[in-house]
Amino acid sequence: MSKTDLNRRAFLGKAGLLGCSLAASPLMTPISLAAAPWDHRLVVIILRGGMDGLDVVRPVGDPGLVGLRRSLGQTPGLPLDGFYEMHPGLAPLHALWQKQQLGFVQAVSTPYRDKRSHFDGQDLLEAGTSDPHMATARDGWLNRMLQTVPGLTTETAYAVGHENMMLLSGAAAAANWSPDTELALSPQGARLAELIMHDDPAFHAAFMEAQMLIGLQSGAVPQGMSDADMMGAMADMEGEGMMAESATNGRPAGIEAIANFTAQRLREETRIAAFSIGGWDTHRAQGRGLERALGQLSKAILTLKSGLGRDWSKTAVVVMTEFGRTARENGTAGTDHGTGGAMLLAGGAVRGGRVYGQWPGLSEADLYARRDLMPTADVRGYAGWMMHDLFGLETSVIERSIFPGLDLGTSPKVIL
Repeated sequence: MSKTDLNRRAFLGKAGLLGCSLAASPLMTPISLAAAPWDHRLVVIILRGGMDGLDVVRPVGDPGLVGLRRSLGQTPGLPLDGFYEMHPGLAPLHALWQKQQLGFVQAVSTPYRDKRSHFDGQDLLEAGTSDPHMATARDGWLNRMLQTVPGLTTETAYAVGHENMMLLSGAAAAANWSPDTELALSPQGARLAELIMHDDPAFHAAFMEAQMLIGLQSGAVPQGMSDADMMGAMADMEGEGMMAESATNGRPAGIEAIANFTAQRLREETRIAAFSIGGWDTHRAQGRGLERALGQLSKAILTLKSGLGRDWSKTAVVVMTEFGRTARENGTAGTDHGTGGAMLLAGGAVRGGRVYGQWPGLSEADLYARRDLMPTADVRGYAGWMMHDLFGLETSVIERSIFPGLDLGTSPKVIL
């Protein structure tokens, strides 16, 4: 991705073009899509903020859990396999568990350790590398996968006002689109946008691309403009009549719009999709925050299932997060940034009805740095085997090109 693209997206993010709450907007979740010459579908959902896997997939069979969680996990969960329970916030998905179309992986992580930064953690998760400074870290692992398939065509969609997903960033060609958006620009606002872009053909081209794809009119900022200049331009645009609104026109809003759009494309030529859901950074009052976030995740998965129809049987959904959270509850009824966490798997192509992974235990000696769940597997391994089983990719390609340096080990057989 060029510096111009990055600057353009940074400006759109800072300009606050969306005229509604960022937390509620269906446009604040980037979607990435790619067409491929196979029949199976793969959907990757990134949970931004660090999901607490110990609360979502509760190891109630481990006696150490009670001593670590004073208030969390007190609401009865839904039974899974006798050792684990599922958070009641995922109750809408319990029927999928019973149909063996929902599964979990416990005690997994990326290679990221100790610093516990959301930005670094998410970068490593999406880059699929063990070191953020590796050259391949500039690409996302899904994009690198696309580069291994000759003749593949791709298109990428992202939400205006949000950063691009690294998952599908890289050498594979991409186009940009945002669902259900209208930005109405007054004549004065249009003139201001023209003035901003006058001396930079790249920004003008980006502006025209947006108009072509969604009837979107927006401005961009020349390289070198300061944050103060950006915010001043934003104020001028608002003052001159730039406004934005969600153009759902009676269609589902929020995560439903994202999942509906994704399912629609997956029914056509698209075979790979990725989007993210925020709201998982539960430092305090985790009971309320996690319930809401799990409701959004449940809605996304069920909307995908409904929208895909018969193609659900050919679909695998993998849900991952940048890191887990502390094993011990903190003083504000929440949890802090941790290490080991959980993944969620769904779809008719998934061998569900089970919790995968090697359980490490919750005694203090078993914890990572005596504070976090000890990871016993790498999230990249599960993603790699899913691509192998869904798309027939060679393990050597996965270990060398998609996840450089990863030893896939033995297949967990999560795909039917």
